[in-house]
Parts: sequence; C-alpha cells; structure tokens
Amino acid sequence: MDALDRKILTELQLDGRLTVTELAARVQLSVSPCHRRLRDLEREGAIRRYRAVVDPVAVGLAFEALVFVTMRWEDRDTVAAFEEAVTGIPHVIQAQRLFGDPDYLLRVATTDLAAYQRLYDERLARLPGIQRLTSTLVMKNIIDDRPLPEVT
Repeated sequence: MDALDRKILTELQLDGRLTVTELAARVQLSVSPCHRRLRDLEREGAIRRYRAVVDPVAVGLAFEALVFVTMRWEDRDTVAAFEEAVTGIPHVIQAQRLFGDPDYLLRVATTDLAAYQRLYDERLARLPGIQRLTSTLVMKNIIDDRPLPEVT
C-alpha cells in the first residue's frame, strides 16, 4: 500500500458515496487507475464494506451506555457462548474483548434509561459466564466515527 492508496482510503472514509470520477479527481489520478486501485483495496480487504452512518438521535436511540463485562469463567466454550449471545442483541452496537479486567466492553444504544434498564435485566444480566456488569452512561460523544489516521 502506497501513499496514493492511503489517500484513496482517507477520501472514502470522509465520503463513501464518491463516484470513481470524483474520487479520481480528489486524489489527482485518472479514472481507470483509480478504479483499479479501488478494486484492489476492496479485494485485499483494506475496504471491508460501504454503509451509511446513521445519527442515533434521529432514529430515537438517544441513550447510550458503556457496559464493562467481567467474566466468571474464561474457558473457550464460555467465551464462545458469551460472544455468540452478545451478537444476538441488536442494541449492542459495538463489542470488544479486552486484555485484563474487565474482559469485554459493550457499547449499547437504547431509547431511554427505562429501555436500557429492561435490556440490562432481560438480556445483558443473563449473558453466559458473566460475573459482573458495570455500566457507565455516555454524557456526550466528543469523537464519533472518526476516519482512521494515516500510517506514517
């Protein structure tokens, strides 16, 4: 991957709806080579997918919590069962396995505190293998969905 590929990736992170012609103009390349590079980046997995970034408030999901999960057991079967169960909860919009304690960080979006409390009681607290859940409420998102920085 060279500097031109990184420039293509930067532009697409800023606006994924660019046409190849617009993208080529922004990276100062003719359309055919730009299109070829774009297809190579897709094929190599540097570009995983294209999607719209939706404002959660605009669709009624204004309440966000970060949930720290500490596991009781961390054997392979328990971890697999937990990860499979958490992927089945649509309101968990991001899940990360961590080194150390806690074991996982979940980002959860709901309509309000009451909806979060129901989700917590009915789904999150019943996830396999958990010892403890600790929630922190998000007051304000300062940086959200920032493009990846260029590698220097």
